[in-house]
Amino acid sequence: MRFLPTDEQSDFARTLRSLLGSAQVPATVRAWADGEHGPGRALWSRLAGTGLFALAAPEPYEGLGLLPLELSLGFVELGRAGVPGPVVESAAASVLLSELGTVLDEELAKRFVPGLASGATSATLTLPGGGPYALDADAATHCFTVSPAGELRLAAGRGELLASTDPARRLYRPAPDGELLAAGPAVVAAAETALHWARLLTAAQCLGVGEALLARTVEYAKQRTQFAAPIGSFQAVKHRLADTLLALEFARPLVWAAALSPAAPDVAAAKLSAGEACYRAAMTALQLHGAVGYTEELDLSLWLRKARPLRDAWGTPSACRAEVLRSRAGEGAPVTPARG
Repeated sequence: MRFLPTDEQSDFARTLRSLLGSAQVPATVRAWADGEHGPGRALWSRLAGTGLFALAAPEPYEGLGLLPLELSLGFVELGRAGVPGPVVESAAASVLLSELGTVLDEELAKRFVPGLASGATSATLTLPGGGPYALDADAATHCFTVSPAGELRLAAGRGELLASTDPARRLYRPAPDGELLAAGPAVVAAAETALHWARLLTAAQCLGVGEALLARTVEYAKQRTQFAAPIGSFQAVKHRLADTLLALEFARPLVWAAALSPAAPDVAAAKLSAGEACYRAAMTALQLHGAVGYTEELDLSLWLRKARPLRDAWGTPSACRAEVLRSRAGEGAPVTPARG
């Protein structure tokens, strides 16, 4: 098995990194947090031009095929750059509707998926097991909800705004009513598939955010001096940075393995590992930057604020850990009770 990206996949990731590197993403994030979505939508359009969103849609609906590995590589770059908006949710909605188009209603998929694949529209959604809040419902073109009973609805409004630790992640509790699009066991099954994709892509985002935090912290440790020496030369600082790097590097193959074989336990393990590694990178960055790490003026704060919400989005660490343990119990392996 080849466990490294192909040249074509690596070129795609580099293209995204170059595009995002010249896009003034920090200014876009700050505007998004203030409710100004124009710069974010312009960036969304540029990302769509690379075919990123088409990777979450089958060819019959004007996509490039359901390609989780390529999409995960792209979402690492979105996390690294700190891109705002319901990018995970749009991809998950595309998967949800594409699944229903295959087994239930092709016209339903044709109504929404081509727009999502082209980037002309965006979506946010809530799914059973993914939490009750819809991300950026004020900015998304569509807001979908799936009830535990298997009712897929197009929400009539964005609903109530709730506070978030990350101002660029605007959470809404959508109204329970709205147009009923589909219902039944097929919706439940499609929602479960979409949840796995949302977890996988959030894990990829976590990996990118963690890498960005570590890179900025290493650079700061080289420049910041104490006792006439860079703090990066101190053994305790070296150990902290090394531990952070190891956590990210251990998470990376789990994310790629889950993308190659997106079974529920593999995805849960990837989300758990990447989310915890991302959060560790944030804590390391905050500690080693000292008091300056708390300032909003420093771009570092844009990534610091993403770490915990992304760690908990689409499956908290405890939920993902429980899913991995359940799968091992089903295989006959001994189960150790989870802590924390």
